[in-house]
Order: sequence, then C-alpha cells, then structure tokens
Amino acid sequence: LGTLSLIAGIDLLTGIAIPVVSETHKSSDFICLLEKLDAMYPKGDIIRIICDNHSAHKSKEVQAYLSTKPEGRFVFVFTPAHGSWLNLIEGFFSKMTKQMQRGIRVASKQELEDRIYLYFDEVNADPVVFHWSYKLDDLSSVVG
Repeated sequence: LGTLSLIAGIDLLTGIAIPVVSETHKSSDFICLLEKLDAMYPKGDIIRIICDNHSAHKSKEVQAYLSTKPEGRFVFVFTPAHGSWLNLIEGFFSKMTKQMQRGIRVASKQELEDRIYLYFDEVNADPVVFHWSYKLDDLSSVVG
C-alpha cells in the first residue's frame, strides 16, 4: 500500500506530542510542523527545536519560511551524527512502533494515518513530561 512519513515534536514542558503525517518527507512537511508549532505558542515565545541533520531541516525552503518569522522565533539545535539517542522524539517513535505499529495490518494509507493520529490523541490525553536523569557532568563521561 506504500508508506507514510511522520514528523513530530514533543513539548518538553507539557509532554504534548505534535505530529504531522504525510506521503513525503520533504521540507514542506517540516514547514507544516513549524506552522503548527508557531500557532501553538504565544508570538513572543522562542521555540527551540532539537533536530537531526536531515536535509529538510536546513533547506532553502525552510530558511525562506523562517525569514517570514521574527528573528529568534525558532532556534534549532542539531544532534551530532549518529546521536539520535539524544533526541527525545526518536525514543517516542520507538515506543510508538512497539505499542501501536508492530504486527498491524491496514487496508489503506488513510487507515494508517488515522491510527497514527489516534495514537497521538491517546498519548496526549494523559501526557508525560520527560525528566532527564543525567547531570551534564555524568553525560559528558558517557559521550566523551
């Protein structure tokens, strides 16, 4: 039936997960997530986003979108290459795969998209705020 792409973020203060499901994994899909985030937060807030180094996160299209926003509205922090474990959303995707996707059969891409959004709705009904258990000094010895 094909595949779908999921781009998402987690608000570290509230635990709310914000998804965008699409047929592609392009800059325009990432911009769709940025638009959702922009609408969610007061105009004066800074939105900090931890990203991997996917080209869609740094593209000309994304830069053009960002240029329409006040300077500093979005601040990106990029994880190091092979450092996906540092990005909380990657752990969320792993958990989602184990809880919701493993072994399922769907009749269409639309059904899969509906199931993904339903999963996010269920998780967001009782969000869990993640608390880092490492202190910076401890983390330095793990990655260093």
